[in-house]
Amino acid sequence: MSKAKIEWKKEPEAEDYDGAKNFLTLICSVAQALQLIEQLRGSDTVEYASKDLLRAADLPLLNESDPHVSEDLKRIRKGTPLAPVLLVRGEMKKGNPLIVADGYHRICAVYRCDESASISCRIAKGG
Repeated sequence: MSKAKIEWKKEPEAEDYDGAKNFLTLICSVAQALQLIEQLRGSDTVEYASKDLLRAADLPLLNESDPHVSEDLKRIRKGTPLAPVLLVRGEMKKGNPLIVADGYHRICAVYRCDESASISCRIAKGG
């Protein structure tokens, strides 16, 4: 796929926070998940390259045939802004990778367009 200009929304949607909460409650307590969501809501939006996010999260690159990746690729081609991804910082000393709380498919779609493309992110400290 040729390199497309990727547009980003300034703020995550309410459903992105809901998705992040649903995922986080699978790996930590509800109280911890809610605390992380509040951190995400209050954090600034930053940018990282898609290739760096995949490496830090130790996640495989999903194929373009994945339905969610495919939908995000269509959005990119149309110039529809994507929501920033929601992350929880990993901890190298403990061997904990970066956690993609919401936006894994968006990361993969952006990588498919340009592995060095910047991705808008919100990052919680974790712990």
